[in-house]
Amino acid sequence: MEKLKIGIIGVGGISELHIKGYLADSRCELTAFCDINEERLKFMGKKYGITRLYTDKDEMLKECPDLDAVSVCTWNAAHVECTIAALNAGKHVICEKPMAMNAQEAAKMRKAAERNNKLLMIGFVRRYGKDAIVTKDFIDSGDFGEIYYAKATYLRRAGAPGGWFGNKELSGGGPLIDLGVHVIDLARYLAGNPKPVSVYAAAFKKLGNRNNLKLTEKYGIVNDNEVFDVEDLATALIRFDNGFVISVEASFSLNIKADIGTIQLFGTKAGAILDPELEIFTESNNYLTNISFKESTALSFDGLFEGEIKHFIDCIADGAACISPAEDGIILMKILDAAYKSAESGHEEVIQ
Repeated sequence: MEKLKIGIIGVGGISELHIKGYLADSRCELTAFCDINEERLKFMGKKYGITRLYTDKDEMLKECPDLDAVSVCTWNAAHVECTIAALNAGKHVICEKPMAMNAQEAAKMRKAAERNNKLLMIGFVRRYGKDAIVTKDFIDSGDFGEIYYAKATYLRRAGAPGGWFGNKELSGGGPLIDLGVHVIDLARYLAGNPKPVSVYAAAFKKLGNRNNLKLTEKYGIVNDNEVFDVEDLATALIRFDNGFVISVEASFSLNIKADIGTIQLFGTKAGAILDPELEIFTESNNYLTNISFKESTALSFDGLFEGEIKHFIDCIADGAACISPAEDGIILMKILDAAYKSAESGHEEVIQ
């Protein structure tokens, strides 16, 4: 089989994880890079031996008609424009999360994919982690019964990223759209992807990026010259059409002892926590019992993005059914839109 030629739009930090996935797949050939930062572009081109370098996506798509697929790894505000351009040029696309700045943009992206008969996959990478795979195996086997409640927590004590992540015009929001999207999506995915019907949320701007701290290593490069106009903490209660409820908390800055990243699931037959190892809590022979695993079930970046990219290529090359399609991206954007509206109004927001 002739190798699939791959282009990358946006060669910042997250792109290297996509690149690693393509390099691990013998069916792929990295062909072209694009980024508006010419210095970064040249650095990445040299690092990976790519000579077809472009600062304009339209120029890349025009001059590289042989591209089969594209990873969109730009800041959030550019997802819609870059994705639609690639789809209109006849390329399959995997777009990093969040899918877009809002559900309206996301719907335009899906429409472009349908119009051009191309795959649009969304980078919900947590679905490809060992923790998710093992948990879903138990759920699909019926061991959890009905999952009716989940708690999704992604809290950082002093973890405000630098750069565009704190600029609402480029990011669309703070920890809710950056971190919360991971755990909301994973909890919904494990519960069978029910339809959301309403959100009640609150968002806070109290601690900011904490660039005053002297002894703490910063998560990103944060300084006084950078824009930071997003929330530093958000919380939401999300209801679904089957009665399932997710409680979510996400922060860049919060006065807690240590960072927390856990998902808890509660079913009629069993419950579980991913923290980071998977533990299952159930009943056996009328005794309360816990299930742990001999091998590690913890989320690991080792192989995580490789699994996601492999699935993307499986869908293109072999016609595999996509497990993180554009439709799921749109639904997540509807949840985020409703959460931010609810946080602003102070009232529950119904999702249409």
